[in-house]
Amino acid sequence: MPAAGEPVSPPPPPASARFPDAPPGTGREARRGGTGAAGSAGPAHRPGRQAGRPDAPAETPAETTARLRPVTASETTARLRPITDSPKAPRSGTGPGPASAPASPSAGTGSDRRTASAAAPGAGRSATAWSPMAPAHPVGPPPPAGAFGPDPALSWSAAAAARPVVSFGEPEAFSERAWHRVGPRTAAAAACLVLGLGLIGGAVTGSWLTDDGADDATGDHFATAGALWHNVPVDQLFPPTVQGTGAGPGGADRTWTRIAVAPDTGCAHAFDPLLAKVLAPVGCRRLLRATYTDATQSYVTTVGLLFTKADPAAMSALAHRFRTERLERRADLMPRPYAAKGTAAAGFGDEQRASWTISVLTDAPVVAYAVSGWADGRSVDTPQPAADAVSAGATTAPAQAGLGNEAQGLADRIERRLRQSIGTATENPS
Repeated sequence: MPAAGEPVSPPPPPASARFPDAPPGTGREARRGGTGAAGSAGPAHRPGRQAGRPDAPAETPAETTARLRPVTASETTARLRPITDSPKAPRSGTGPGPASAPASPSAGTGSDRRTASAAAPGAGRSATAWSPMAPAHPVGPPPPAGAFGPDPALSWSAAAAARPVVSFGEPEAFSERAWHRVGPRTAAAAACLVLGLGLIGGAVTGSWLTDDGADDATGDHFATAGALWHNVPVDQLFPPTVQGTGAGPGGADRTWTRIAVAPDTGCAHAFDPLLAKVLAPVGCRRLLRATYTDATQSYVTTVGLLFTKADPAAMSALAHRFRTERLERRADLMPRPYAAKGTAAAGFGDEQRASWTISVLTDAPVVAYAVSGWADGRSVDTPQPAADAVSAGATTAPAQAGLGNEAQGLADRIERRLRQSIGTATENPS
């Protein structure tokens, strides 16, 4: 019978097709080949069940399912009971031994309880056996408040003495100098930068030192060249014979023979008035001239060297003006020839000028020029600059006759000898 104060369980269901009271013709024990372990026809004992309960009907050998019966005081498994409005009472019949005390906050945290449970794995199983009718969650009084909550000692509202003290360390950058690792690329770039700066500094220093020496050397060189008109023999400046290999039309060789040398004089009446005006900024110190003829004495050419009074800056300015304004190509700026009496150039006057060239030197105070024409004294209506007469496809009379090659070839070789004389005079001043 149920204990006093315990709810009465409902009676078992009536007999039905699923729960028969009368045994069928054959049963489990008949199929298994007879009686139980003792050879009697009585019911077999099932594990986990207590036989001989006075409040439960006896089981028949033909039963194959479990029956619901009232719970007795001797049962150790939990059962489903109706819920009442009365407070839950402690479970009765849970087996021998004192009832477990509720957990308290001072019993430890969740990790401590898990550790204790793991240390005694068989404690719960020894008190209560598992049953298919047991509830999913144990029925019993709820755990006290705060059993699974956060630790009050860690709350911000706790006393200052109970809270842990947290201090923030000072960053390393404020206490000591932070050293950064330098990669290989950064090191290579820094080395290249230092090397480049060193090279640039050395080049600037060397250029500065060289420029000072170069300025002095240039000044001496320029002054030496300006004195060649009376320090160098005339045959050195104007040789009696000049070989012009490949200087003729089509690369033909030329040979020029000197037929007259003008006395060293000033520049009066040596140039047309317009050319004299253009050359006036550099002044005229001395003018040297000589006239040559070719091997056949068909052409005559006058070569002149004008030694000026200008410094390197003035000569550079004059050369720049000739180059930008193309003054060397203007027919009204042709130099005049030197016509010596009793020679093949006796009839070589202003009307016979056919081709010319003018070169302003910047490394010496000299203006070199040459002008050519026919030896027979024929006049020329349209003279042509030597630079245009020697060009391919030129069809003018001076170009076809090769007078442009005569003027350009002879002027180049006299200028070359002048530069050689400047070098010799600089090495061995007289």
